[in-house]
Amino acid sequence: MLPAITLRDGATIPAIGFGVYKVDDTEAETAVGLALDAGYRHVDTAEMYGNETGVGKAIRASRLDRDDVFVTTKVWNDHQGRDATLRAFDASLGRLGLDAVDLYLIHWPAAANDRYVETWRTLVELREQGRARSVGVSNFQVPHLQRVIDETGEVPAVNQVERHPWLPQRELMAFHEQHGIVTEAWSPLGRGRLVDDPVLSGIAAAHGVSVAQVLVRWNVQQGVVVLPKSVTPARIRSNLDVDGFVLTDEDLAAIATLESGQRTGSHPDAVS
Repeated sequence: MLPAITLRDGATIPAIGFGVYKVDDTEAETAVGLALDAGYRHVDTAEMYGNETGVGKAIRASRLDRDDVFVTTKVWNDHQGRDATLRAFDASLGRLGLDAVDLYLIHWPAAANDRYVETWRTLVELREQGRARSVGVSNFQVPHLQRVIDETGEVPAVNQVERHPWLPQRELMAFHEQHGIVTEAWSPLGRGRLVDDPVLSGIAAAHGVSVAQVLVRWNVQQGVVVLPKSVTPARIRSNLDVDGFVLTDEDLAAIATLESGQRTGSHPDAVS
């Protein structure tokens, strides 16, 4: 059974979600359909991805009950600020064909624009209206999180960040734990750059699984929501199949030696 994590607002989120970054609208419809058939019940998209329409079509075509599929989308940097965020949210709902989303995130702090606190207040407003069942942020660092908490008194349910063995985000995760924020991991495979790592390959071979499965399990085992992405049917299925093994303390210690601070995506301070 797919594990789930309880958010600070009492909602539950499936611990393994299906990511659709850099998947076009038509391909997203097919891939999300395959993922839902395989057993995923959590789909993560964004306004910026340009595939909310395809995601919505796949959810409707699955004939699953709406409450059985956890849907996340995000407001893009250009649409921060109260009025623009409200318009962007309505547009996302329209493309998805939904009355509400399960989780709505600020995609990046875009701190140079200095609108993320106002945007956060707007997301809280959407939550209070019931149109976004939970709200959170993405790519926020500790100072961004501390500021929204200090200025609004509202703590994000989730912070979705790049996380893999090169970038385990220890300081950020400690802050999350202190404040009851769930960590979500994007780029859990290091955009494919970790699949040939000899340490990870050895661990995978010892358990009879793929490196991708090791990396998904590594996050799940630490209470992190993880968002693997693939459009290949076999990989879509295998990325979800991580219940049959447990990483040992020795495995976790070996994976910890890979920490380098290397990112595969942008640093949050560089995004505006």
